[in-house]
Amino acid sequence: MRACGMRHLVIMVGAGPAALYCTGKLVEAGHTVLILNRDIKPGGLAEYGIYPTKYKMKEGLRKQFRRILAHPRVLYFGNVTVGEAGPVRLLDLEALKASAIVVAAGAQGTKSLGLPGEDGPSVYHAKDLVYHYNHLPPFSEREFPMGQRVAVIGIGNVMVDIAHYLITMRRVQEVIAVARRGPKERAYDDREMQAIAANIDREALKRELERIRPRLAPLGQEVDALYQELTRRSDLPPEDGESPTRLTFRFLASPTRVLRDAQGRVLGLDIEENTLVDRGGKLAAKGLGQVSRLPVDTVIFAIGDRVDTTLGLPVRNGGYATNPTPDPQDPAAAKYQVVDPQTSQPLNGAFVIGWSRSASEGVVGKARLDGEKGAAVVNRFLARRPPLSCREIYQQRIGPLYHRLREQKVPVVHKGLWRVLEKVEQEEARKRGLPEFKYARNEEMLQVLEGAINRLASRSAR
Repeated sequence: MRACGMRHLVIMVGAGPAALYCTGKLVEAGHTVLILNRDIKPGGLAEYGIYPTKYKMKEGLRKQFRRILAHPRVLYFGNVTVGEAGPVRLLDLEALKASAIVVAAGAQGTKSLGLPGEDGPSVYHAKDLVYHYNHLPPFSEREFPMGQRVAVIGIGNVMVDIAHYLITMRRVQEVIAVARRGPKERAYDDREMQAIAANIDREALKRELERIRPRLAPLGQEVDALYQELTRRSDLPPEDGESPTRLTFRFLASPTRVLRDAQGRVLGLDIEENTLVDRGGKLAAKGLGQVSRLPVDTVIFAIGDRVDTTLGLPVRNGGYATNPTPDPQDPAAAKYQVVDPQTSQPLNGAFVIGWSRSASEGVVGKARLDGEKGAAVVNRFLARRPPLSCREIYQQRIGPLYHRLREQKVPVVHKGLWRVLEKVEQEEARKRGLPEFKYARNEEMLQVLEGAINRLASRSAR
């Protein structure tokens, strides 16, 4: 019998930063955590969302995640999708009667603006592209044909990453960042822009700032100062080598339509001119009714994500329904507790953290903070519940779930197999002289693991 004491079982759906940091705090409190992850490898956006060439950052996070996953009370089932279309539904997990279920599956849905013409070829969502160039199946297996003049809608860090990809990997002719508000309201971190600042077309930027000067002046925003801010790092050498791609901006512009020809090809993006107005102390875009056309052949939405409505959790106002009436005994718990939107009563033992709680909010540091705050909420909840024995945890809850997956022929990848896969990929990178190597198809990863298991079995039989 495993040593687990008289504690609790928490089922964690997802294995991104919020999930793993939350797991670390839960096992510190003495609980057992079973992680169910859609992907074969853990890490979520830390593995598949950080720009590919940020090797040092990614490896630093992987080391932290390895320590958390190595804990004997952490069980990892990779390649297991939870949801209405997956081998395991949320109702199945509830039937196991774990002490708590924490959903940390990120925000797997995509936002769009509902523009005429946005459905069809050459219009993409940023997250799909990010997953593609980071080799996450099945996005890694899709083709993303790209034109030469690409409009990226949005002006946050995701826009910067997409522009980075278009400039250094696809080397398109021009990337146009389209922003509803002005340069002062840009949402990206200026340090992130350093990777592509050398590609900013400075003359085009000057013309763009002059064009909107009459709308910025009444707000006290000085064009010359803004130009200096936007080009602060443009004299530095590009991080990933030179590229001929021009990076331009179109500020105070709201897309209204994707124009296509009779064959469905993208011809341009119609945009409405905006001005900025004060709404409750915050500057907001207000349309002026003047529409012009950007001649582009590809459009990418980088405007954030939304939760997966097929997971099985109740949804309200575009996100999972959380508690609108905090418990006076534990007010911090409300935003992590899932509720029935009809009754506003908490669903006993169901919690959300990370982007599943607040989609597209922050990056890894914020995910860690949210995961650890969520863990504190879950720990307080568990302190009020009768504990479970080892038999109840392993034989009556985890065991039946594992056998169910085996019966459905789901190839579950536990943490030992994941470490084998990591070592194989590291050796493959060394052989190829690459800083990093990833298999881009689940089938390849499972074949690699099957081969490793067979070799071990052959050695044991000798």
